[in-house]
Amino acid sequence: MEISLIFRIAAVGILVSVLSQVLKHSGRDEHAFLLSLAALVLVLGWIVPYIYDLFETIQTLFEF
Repeated sequence: MEISLIFRIAAVGILVSVLSQVLKHSGRDEHAFLLSLAALVLVLGWIVPYIYDLFETIQTLFEF
């Protein structure tokens, strides 16, 4: 796994938390929820290929 991926995930987390707090204090709770959901989908899109590679590696490890 690349270190840049970890930094990107951290940056998205920080940005989403700040924007979510701003939206919640302005009374837009629905928008804050949608922002969090969109960030989750974005990060999962980045992580899914690595999870797939992990399962492929585990499968080849346990083949007889």
